[in-house]
Amino acid sequence: MGFLFSALAGLLMSVQGVVNTRLSEKVGLYESNAFVQGTAFALSLLAVWLLGKGDLRQLGQAPWYGYLGGVLGLGITVFVMLGIGNLSPALATMTILIAQMAASALIEGFGWLGTEAAGFQWKQLFAVGLMLGGIVLFQSGRR
Repeated sequence: MGFLFSALAGLLMSVQGVVNTRLSEKVGLYESNAFVQGTAFALSLLAVWLLGKGDLRQLGQAPWYGYLGGVLGLGITVFVMLGIGNLSPALATMTILIAQMAASALIEGFGWLGTEAAGFQWKQLFAVGLMLGGIVLFQSGRR
């Protein structure tokens, strides 16, 4: 199920990036971000009300970095829109994936942010290099 959920997240992120970018072209970068984040907040409250099984009173027990999600969400949404607007949906997404893979390898490799350290191996760096090669190959077939 993890692969299915991850694939769905990737599909939704790609579509959302393009949709958000098109909205920002009409209403503005930060205005579209406010709309997107506001809509997500409202739907999240609805999901908590209908499906929630957790306990928001336990927020004080979370690690300090757990509170950064909203700040990171702002950055993600804005930088995705800027990336797509300045590149193309495909090239921006490939660049995002490489950055995500590199950051995830470091987080997992060194055990940052409460993740169990798995150790860093050079084959992970090689995998990122292969992805960079994929971008070069992808772009070589374009005008």
